[in-house]
Amino acid sequence: MITWDGVSVTYATTRVLGPLSLRVDDGEWVGLIGPNGAGKSTMLKTAIGAVDHEGTVSLSNGKRRPGLDIAWMPQRPQMPDDMTVFDYVVLGRTPHIGYLGSESRGDLDSVETALRKLGMLEFAGRGLVTLSGGEAQRAVLARALAQEAPVLLLDEPTASLDIGHALDVLEVLDELRAAEGLTVVTAVHDLTLAGRFADRLVLLGDGIVRGDGPPEVVLTEDLLRTHYGRGVRVIQDQDGPTVVPTRTND
Repeated sequence: MITWDGVSVTYATTRVLGPLSLRVDDGEWVGLIGPNGAGKSTMLKTAIGAVDHEGTVSLSNGKRRPGLDIAWMPQRPQMPDDMTVFDYVVLGRTPHIGYLGSESRGDLDSVETALRKLGMLEFAGRGLVTLSGGEAQRAVLARALAQEAPVLLLDEPTASLDIGHALDVLEVLDELRAAEGLTVVTAVHDLTLAGRFADRLVLLGDGIVRGDGPPEVVLTEDLLRTHYGRGVRVIQDQDGPTVVPTRTND
């Protein structure tokens, strides 16, 4: 479980997040949605201490050790040009390796497993600089999975991916969540994909929670029009809500 309790972030004199409180239970998948600047990325960053904030973020075990308890996938990671995919994903094992230690066979097996699950094993020897945007995105996700942390915080994990690879990545996450009881919180722009995979959606607007509940409750035409400022049509079917943009607000 991960809990945000009265969390707020202020840059200079402008409050960009909160105060907000949110609890994500063990094994739950929560999708953070909302327009650009709503506070989704900032909220995730407070959990790893990447931004100064008021309030507290805590885990069920009382600890918050990024890399061990929390795996973090940023939206714009630093990826050294001279590093191979395999060596980059190995960095996900850093918190498990002692000071001046080296990777064990178990660490290397974890890296290979993460790459295989994302269809990236054949890219292991490739330089990061040679990857397409979608391939690089999967390498970043593989690094997060290799950490084997119980909580995954992912900022736009399907950015730069075509629809096929986006579905592959989300299905891998869903399978891992079911098999290993992972807690997953993702910031997502694609509302339809968010509604297909997340158990629960949290809509942020101006840094405040504006909607919270199952996808069919949060993905409504009135709520989305209010906070996205454009017309949408929401189609409900057996797979979940489908959000279709329209050219008018009617």
